[in-house]
Amino acid sequence: MLSEKQQTMSKTVFLWGYRFGMAAFVANAAFVVVQAMQLLRWIHYPYDEILIYGFSLCIVGPFLLEMLALHYIAEQDKKFWSHGALLFTLIYAVFVTANYVVQLTTVIPMNLRGVGADIKLLAQTPHSMFWDYDAIGYIAMGIACLLALPVFERQGFGRWVRHAFLANALVTPLIAFVYFYPEFSERLLLLGIPWTITAPAAMLFLALYFRRMTPNERT
Repeated sequence: MLSEKQQTMSKTVFLWGYRFGMAAFVANAAFVVVQAMQLLRWIHYPYDEILIYGFSLCIVGPFLLEMLALHYIAEQDKKFWSHGALLFTLIYAVFVTANYVVQLTTVIPMNLRGVGADIKLLAQTPHSMFWDYDAIGYIAMGIACLLALPVFERQGFGRWVRHAFLANALVTPLIAFVYFYPEFSERLLLLGIPWTITAPAAMLFLALYFRRMTPNERT
């Protein structure tokens, strides 16, 4: 039986896991909307890239903390898997943060000043260094979702979280193909559409899992 202090701590983790999960979901949903607007030519440079990189960056911290909360609430015999998932989430966070910060604070401002050619190496273009950074990040996110699967129950709401995480993990080979296929095209990007459903769904379902599993909610 948990002590009163442990129960309070547990409730705090569930509460913030829910809040960070919802923040990650909202940021991811916003990214999806802006990405669609860019493909439809409804917004143009630099606003499209500022919003895309900005909302993508807003996913990172909340999702990392959501996965940290998952590790804290995982049963003892499942913490190996939650720890592995957390480590790969950290890999995702490091690589994509490096990319988005460089694009937002260096590449876009330099392009607007007309001297983008001076830092061409830093631009995220197909098969560039930061393109590969982005690829590593989202592949790591997919692996994190795969490793987290044993943490969730096979019945109740945990089953639905498990399905959402599995779906996002299964999309990862498609993401890798889009990033690393030698000939890039906007049509190729369409292969990544499933991710725009599975990633927000995984974040949302995990957030709702925290909400449903909060001690007061279960009593």
